[in-house]
Amino acid sequence: MSHAINWFEIPVADLDRAMHFYATVTGRQLQRMDFGVPGQQEAVFETADASERTGALVQGPQMAPSRTGSVLYLHIEDDLDACLQRVTSAGGSVALGKTALPEGMGCFAQVFDTEGNRVGLHAMR
Repeated sequence: MSHAINWFEIPVADLDRAMHFYATVTGRQLQRMDFGVPGQQEAVFETADASERTGALVQGPQMAPSRTGSVLYLHIEDDLDACLQRVTSAGGSVALGKTALPEGMGCFAQVFDTEGNRVGLHAMR
């Protein structure tokens, strides 16, 4: 069965600032890529296998950051508490602190990134 999320795009106002925030928080590097959309810049989340890339930060006239729109959840490999500390040091803020899910499902939190988006974080611890 394939993942429910095929691709995601996080709107940003400042691509360099957002790249720094997401690399710091998730521990994943981002790579600038050009998909040929006029006036749009993108930075794709790196994965071990390029065919498994699932999302990007997007700066362009068609998209605007939002605190009230859809919420996507990013997978966090390490402890969520440590991740939330990195959120504030990277310039973001915590919207909803670490919240336990039913047994075996881990925990989640929501943060505001440096661009004003509400983003979810999910970890097993």
